Amino acid sequence: MSAHIPCTSFKPEPWARRLVGSLFAALLLGGCGQVWNDPYPATEAGQNILYTAFTQRPKHLDPVQSYSEDEATFLYQIYEPPLQYHYLKRPFTLVPGTVSRMPVLRQYDKAGKLLPEGSDPAQVAVSEYELQIRPGIRYQPHPAFALDEAGKPAYLDLSPAALADKRSVADFPLTGTRELTAEDYVYQIKRLAHPRLHSPVLELMADYIIGLRELHAQLMTDEKARRARGDKDAWIDMRRYALKGVDVVDRYTYRIRLQGSYPQFPYWLAMPFFAPVPFEADRFFAQPGMAERNLTLDGWPVGTGAYMLTQNNPNARMVLARNPNFHGETYPCEGEAGDQAAGFLADCGKPLPQIDQVVFVREKESIPYWNKFLQGYFDASGVSSDNFDQAVQMGGAGDVNLSDEMAAKGIRLTTSVAPSVMYMGFNMLDSVVGGTSEAARKLRLALSIAIDQEEFISVFLNGRGLPAMHPLPPGLLGYQAGQAGINPEVYDWVEGRPQRKSIEEARRLLAEAGYPGGRQAKTGEPLVINLDTTGSGMGDKASIDWLTKQLRKLDIQLVVRATDYNRFQEKIRKGNAQIFYWGWNADYPDPENFLFLLYGPQGKVKNQGENAANYQNAEYDRLFERMKAMPDSPERLAIIQRMLRILQHDAPWVWGFYEKAYTLQHGWVKNRKPGKIIRNTLKYQRIDLNERALKRAEWNRPMIWPALLLAGLGVLVVWPAVSHYRRREARRGDGR
Repeated sequence: MSAHIPCTSFKPEPWARRLVGSLFAALLLGGCGQVWNDPYPATEAGQNILYTAFTQRPKHLDPVQSYSEDEATFLYQIYEPPLQYHYLKRPFTLVPGTVSRMPVLRQYDKAGKLLPEGSDPAQVAVSEYELQIRPGIRYQPHPAFALDEAGKPAYLDLSPAALADKRSVADFPLTGTRELTAEDYVYQIKRLAHPRLHSPVLELMADYIIGLRELHAQLMTDEKARRARGDKDAWIDMRRYALKGVDVVDRYTYRIRLQGSYPQFPYWLAMPFFAPVPFEADRFFAQPGMAERNLTLDGWPVGTGAYMLTQNNPNARMVLARNPNFHGETYPCEGEAGDQAAGFLADCGKPLPQIDQVVFVREKESIPYWNKFLQGYFDASGVSSDNFDQAVQMGGAGDVNLSDEMAAKGIRLTTSVAPSVMYMGFNMLDSVVGGTSEAARKLRLALSIAIDQEEFISVFLNGRGLPAMHPLPPGLLGYQAGQAGINPEVYDWVEGRPQRKSIEEARRLLAEAGYPGGRQAKTGEPLVINLDTTGSGMGDKASIDWLTKQLRKLDIQLVVRATDYNRFQEKIRKGNAQIFYWGWNADYPDPENFLFLLYGPQGKVKNQGENAANYQNAEYDRLFERMKAMPDSPERLAIIQRMLRILQHDAPWVWGFYEKAYTLQHGWVKNRKPGKIIRNTLKYQRIDLNERALKRAEWNRPMIWPALLLAGLGVLVVWPAVSHYRRREARRGDGR
C-alpha cells in the first residue's frame, strides 16, 4: 500500500513562496487600480498638482535680466507687473494687474502745457503715466522679510558659519512678508540701469524713460570707484539714487515720464521688467557668501504672484507652490464668442490659483516626454515631429484632426499660428556675410534663395508653419497675405501662389558677390560658412545635415561650431558668430515688438540689445523712430511696409517661418486656452484629480497574464520532478 502524502506536509522552497507572493500581490494591486510605474514621490499621490516638463534650463529669473521664453514660464507666475492681459478676451486686451485702474496718461508739449487727448504725436514732448496700486497686496513668505524679536532683519550681515549649511531659501527657517508699495516698482525700474546686471532692455527704455541713461552713467562711474576701493561686490542700494523720470507720489502711487509719445509703453507694463522688486530681497541676496551657494535673486525670485519657487534644480526638477499670501484674484466671467460653449467660463468667480503646485520635470529627449504624456504623467504636451503621425491626422483639404488613438484617450488638440518668427541671422559685423556692400548683400540673398524653407517646414515640422517673408507674423499690422505680401527678392508670384526663385538665380547672385561656383574669384579657395549653434533644436544633426545639403546647391561648405547655450549666448553678445538660428516670440501684439529686433541702436554687440544680427540702416532707423510713436493708421501702415521692403532688400536674416503651434492636453486639464502673449496662465488652470487618477490607473495597469503564464509553465515543468521526489522520500520513510 502506498503512503498518502497530506497537503500540509508540502513546504515550498523560499524562492517559490516569494514568487507566489509576488504574483498574488501583482493581481491584488492590478485589481485595485494602483499604478506601479508612477515616476513621482508617493507623498504627491492625489495632490492638486499640475505636472509639466521643460527642456532648457532657465538662466535668469531676475526680472531685470530675463528675456527668454523658457524663463518666462516661471517668472510670470511669480512676479506681478502692474498690468496683465485678460485671460480670455481676443484680441489681447490689457487689464489691471496690481493697479486699481488702468494707468492715467497725460501728455505735455515742450512748454510743459497739458495737451488734449488724441494730440499729434509730433507735439508731444513728455508722456506721463500715473499708476495706483491696490492696498493690501503682500509678498510671498521669504527669509528676506524675516524679523528677530527686536524687530530687526533676522538674516542680515550673516557670517560664513551662519551660511555654511545654506543651499536653498528653504534652509532659512524664519520667514516674513510685508505689503507691496509703489517704492518697490520704482526700485525695479532703477535696476534697469544697474551696472552689473546688463538688462537687455536698458538701451530701449533709456530712449524713453527720462533720466534712465543718466542714471546708468552715474552708476557706472560709482561702480568704477567701488572697484578701485576693492568693493566690487558691495550691494548697490538703488534707493540712494534718483531717477528723474520716475517719482513716488505716495505709498501706493507712482509716475513714469517718457520722452515723446510711445503708445506701446502700456504693453511693457505687463512685463516682468516693470514688476516690483523689494529692496530687502536685493539686499538679502547681495550678502557675501550667498552667490557661492547659488543663493541669488537670479535663482530665487521674490514676488507677489500666485506662485512661489520652492524647489530649484534646473537640471532635474523645479516646483512652484501656491503663494499663501496671494491677494484674492478670481477667475474671469467674460471672454470671447465660443468661450461659454468651450467651458472656459465654468469657473467664473472662483478664487485663484486653482492648482496648489506645478511640478516641472526636465526632459531632454522628446520620446520619454511623449511616453510619459501618454501614460498620464504629464498633463499637456506639444507635438514634435517624432510623434506627429501618432497624434495628428491630416485631412485631404489640409485640415488637422486628432488621431483615433488620441481621441479615444480623451485628449484634446488646440492649434494656432503663434505670434513668433524663427530665422537664420547673419552677423552684419562679420567680414564675409556682413556689411553694407552690394557683394555681401547678394551673398545673403543667394543663401536666402537656396535655403528652402518650404522643404524645412515639410520635413521637420510636418507642415506646421508658414514661410516668413519678413519679421511680422500674421495678425499684426503690416502683414499681408497674397501677392502683395511676398518677399520679391526671394519669391516670384506664379499661378496664384509664391514660388521660390530658382537655384540658377541664386548661383548668379553668388557669382556677382565674388564667389562663382562657391569659390573666391581672386584666390580660388572654397567659400566656407560657419554656423554657430547649441547643438539642439535647429542645431541637431538632422537639421544640420539638411542645411549642409542646402548650401551644397551653391557648392558652399558649411562648418558647424556647436557650444553649450551659455557659450552660444556669449558669442552672440560679443559678435563672434557668423550665421545662427534665432527666434522671437511676441512680448505684445504690435509690429514695433518685431521691427525693433533690427533697429540699429538695439545692436547686440554695441548696446546689448535684441538686434542679434547687429543690423543698421539709417533710413530704416529713421522710419522706426517715426513708426513707434504712432497709433495704428494708414500712415503708420505705409511706413511699416516701406521698412519691410528695406529689410527684404538688405537681407540681414534668412526669413524662416512663422510657427503653427499644436498643443495636446488631457481631458482632465481645464481652462487651458492658447495665447502665447499671455504667460501668467497657470493660476487659471484646473485639474480634475479624480479623472486623472482613474485614467492613470487604467493606462498603467500591469500586464499580469504573461507572468502567470510563465509561472504556470514553470509549475508544469517542475511539478513531475517534485512529485517523484516526494514519493521516493515517502517510500524511504516507510522503510521500503
